[in-house]
Amino acid sequence: MASRVEHFGALVRQQPDNTLFRFSLAQALLSENRLAEAVPHLEFCVANRVDWMVPRILLGKVLLQQGRTAESKRLFNEALRLALDQHHEDPERELRALLGEA
Repeated sequence: MASRVEHFGALVRQQPDNTLFRFSLAQALLSENRLAEAVPHLEFCVANRVDWMVPRILLGKVLLQQGRTAESKRLFNEALRLALDQHHEDPERELRALLGEA
């Protein structure tokens, strides 16, 4: 049986412009602590969906762990704006806490 990374990796190879496949692959990579490999897929999602909050949060967290504080703060601020616009209270609280760390 294929792992989630293998499964979504195959789907991304078949449809490289599919943001949902890219996001699912990124999540699978993150679950295996393969942070650097997840970055390009999260970046793709962020670049292609201006209204998608979760990839911004995940990418921001990875970049923060990599010491890329300015980039993570920009993503957290974008995600916070989306959380407020979309009335997502839990992510709003999490992002405010993350911005305190960033």
